[in-house]
Amino acid sequence: MSTAAKVTPRRGGPGGTGDGDGAGSPFSLSHLDALESEAVHIFREVAGEFERPVILFSGGKDSIVMLHLALKAFRPAPPPFALLHVDTGHNFPEVLEYRDRRVAEHGLRLHVASVQEFIDDGRLRERPDGTRNPLQTVPLLDAIDRNRFDAVFGGGRRDEEKARAKERVFSLRDEFGGWDPRRQRPELWQLYNGRHAPGEHVRVFPLSNWTELDVWQYIAREQVELPAIYYAHERRVFRRHGMWLAPGAWGGPREGEETTTRRVRYRTVGDMSCTGAVESDADSVEKVILEIAASRLTERGATRADDKLSEAAMEDRKREGYF
Repeated sequence: MSTAAKVTPRRGGPGGTGDGDGAGSPFSLSHLDALESEAVHIFREVAGEFERPVILFSGGKDSIVMLHLALKAFRPAPPPFALLHVDTGHNFPEVLEYRDRRVAEHGLRLHVASVQEFIDDGRLRERPDGTRNPLQTVPLLDAIDRNRFDAVFGGGRRDEEKARAKERVFSLRDEFGGWDPRRQRPELWQLYNGRHAPGEHVRVFPLSNWTELDVWQYIAREQVELPAIYYAHERRVFRRHGMWLAPGAWGGPREGEETTTRRVRYRTVGDMSCTGAVESDADSVEKVILEIAASRLTERGATRADDKLSEAAMEDRKREGYF
């Protein structure tokens, strides 16, 4: 196993001793300890500063790690936050099963904002390409407004995409949920400013400074369970726009698109209509870590069709209130 993929047993807790991969004194923090400590601090800061925070939880790996950190931050008490999932109706069944099982296991409160309900009552219209990922914004903002959430935790990381690289940890959103990079505040010495006017809210990103490799090394160290689709498995897929997509009720495949069985895994999980699989033999955490260490493409750059609609697709959606 390469040095980048090395996983060593953990000692201590947030703010305690390192896990043994530091080069200095036995009291120095490893990079994973430092990232964990920062995230725990962010969760506790929000709990003390806001009245109605909520965690966006999709059942994807980043939201799973985020929930794991929140559970750690307040243990043995449960986290003082509800969960919110914006369900497109085209989610992977394995991910929904995992979501419901985790909620039941920890006795958490789950709010589900359904894109299908908004389509059924005419507030949204299906897109010609069949993808519903961009349609999540309206149900998300409706759920935030209806439940008066003033802080919304998201699993976005700066290494994913250039628009997300501009985000602060505390990202101020206006009364319409929109993001304006010119209104973002400096965050020196981990001092976070959560002030917001009535009707505004703050998006909070505890994993901002993590990379995809950090997330997987942390999953390995903490033995975090993930949905099986993150590991290599046999699956029926078809080719579209250079990606392997899974057939489903969302509308694929089209005429002329033939399905085939491939050994694949998913690096990121979203709507089935825009999330591509990658061919892979990485069927364990250790193999995934080695695969990511050798990759030169981010998971969104490699497998998310919704980010390829235009050069500034993500930034345009964030200005409208997207994650």
